[in-house]
Amino acid sequence: MNSNWNSKKLTHGWQKGGNAFYYGLGLDDKDLNRPQVGIGTPLLEGNLCNIHAYELARKIVEGCENAGLLGFPFGTLGVSDNISQGHEGGNASLPSRNLIANSAECVVTAHGYDALVGLHHCDKNGPGFAMALARTNYPGLIISGGSIKPGCHAGKDITILDVYDSQASARVGDISEDDANQILRKACPGAGGCGIAASFNTWGIAMEAIGLMPPYSSSTPAEAEEKRNECLAVAKLINGMLASGLRPRDILTRNAFENATVAIAAAGGSTNGILHLLALAQEADVAFDLSDIQSILRSTPVLANFAPRGKGTMLDLHNMGGTPAFLKILLDGGLLDGDCVTITGKTIAENLTAVTRIPSDSDFIRDINNPFKEHADMQVCFGNIAPGGVVFKVSSLKETIFRGIAICFDDAIEIVKAVEAKRIKPGMFVILRYHGPVACGMPEVLVATSALSIPELDGKVAFLSDTRVSGVSHGAIGVHCSPEAAVGGPIALVENGDEIFIDLLAGHISWSVSEAEIVNRRQKWISEKPNFERRGYLADFTATVAQANFGCVSKAHYPDCT
Repeated sequence: MNSNWNSKKLTHGWQKGGNAFYYGLGLDDKDLNRPQVGIGTPLLEGNLCNIHAYELARKIVEGCENAGLLGFPFGTLGVSDNISQGHEGGNASLPSRNLIANSAECVVTAHGYDALVGLHHCDKNGPGFAMALARTNYPGLIISGGSIKPGCHAGKDITILDVYDSQASARVGDISEDDANQILRKACPGAGGCGIAASFNTWGIAMEAIGLMPPYSSSTPAEAEEKRNECLAVAKLINGMLASGLRPRDILTRNAFENATVAIAAAGGSTNGILHLLALAQEADVAFDLSDIQSILRSTPVLANFAPRGKGTMLDLHNMGGTPAFLKILLDGGLLDGDCVTITGKTIAENLTAVTRIPSDSDFIRDINNPFKEHADMQVCFGNIAPGGVVFKVSSLKETIFRGIAICFDDAIEIVKAVEAKRIKPGMFVILRYHGPVACGMPEVLVATSALSIPELDGKVAFLSDTRVSGVSHGAIGVHCSPEAAVGGPIALVENGDEIFIDLLAGHISWSVSEAEIVNRRQKWISEKPNFERRGYLADFTATVAQANFGCVSKAHYPDCT
């Protein structure tokens, strides 16, 4: 394949008028033969996750110049999942992923770029760029912007998880307001994405496992010099892909998706990772769905003690050898397909050949023969309340079976108030609905799950919703319930006092209401109107989005996702 396979259509095609713009940029005739690389850069300097994005993009440009390529950063939106929590802004989070995919596809196709590099700084831009790579099948890869370092309080490392947990504890009097505010001020000391196995790092680990991200990228800290050096080296990988003709869909095979799911499960990752993998599979035209994920989660042990399940951070993993060292444990344990090709041009197994093994006595990363848990902290269930499936995060639920009495809410803040008023008791199944993709964009409701994480409720209640939760959430949490309440899914018909039963390893959820009663309730059901104005991007998203079991892709692209 010619390295400038796409851009030459513009620079040497019948219509050369656009070259005037290149000459205006200071390029010469030789430059018009150089491959052009679009560098997707989520620009949001009001957010620690993204504040260094343009700096890294310029390093990629520098590397491109040294390697005979032309690197052109372009801006995409960035929405902070932390800042947007608990108010209308949360509705923007998931739609921003699809907007990022659309914008990246739009720019690289409109400008005839030969390759795409996407910078992963929060958990929606990395998936968005991956979706664009799968759509266009342009040569390219994902680079992680790196994690934030832990903060320090009272001599202990703290993270954003401690912020949310301490604020919830302070509201019910378990700790002082002053102590909670000290944690708030100290938890985020610099640039980078959330440092635990939240949604950002879940996707980074998944992208290394799937082969779209260079080795070590996900675990190298944001402020480390190695991260700048990594960006300088991106151009060599792009040149290799251009020379060999390697394309994203050569990498995004079914086996690669299985590898990514195993890595997410073994790391104790975020439920958001599952949603994004389903979307990426749709974009790559790979048959891979929730039932496939269900079987992998049942059989994959938890081998990492990242927060929120434990206390470890991505910096800890970096210091132990990085993500490749973790993947090597999975490979040596027979959990990964080592033959899958990656953006290096080598297979997973070849990439990991020289990687040093993590010591077997580690209390953070364990060997396959000594797991923290025999099965994943996430499980998929199907049943009469969720015929399309529901994804459970159950890191704090000691048993795999739970039976509870429903208490229903249509507003996440009302759950907080109910906890403060001690209306939510152990043994309850907390239902939050009308927060799905069609209802309002599927916001994260960390405000609710944090409230349920106080000691008297953590692991003693369950949560079920048609929306998403942040990767820093923990507890017994069921999300992405499909179909959602807004389209008449069964979750809309649940009433206070109904019994709900889950058997996680059997993959079953049941709602103890007779079929006759369900029919009776459905006849009385009236779709709730949204409590906000759907306008602009959100109106487009809610009008076209598929349900969560299809990854919330656009039905305009994939009409079969219904």
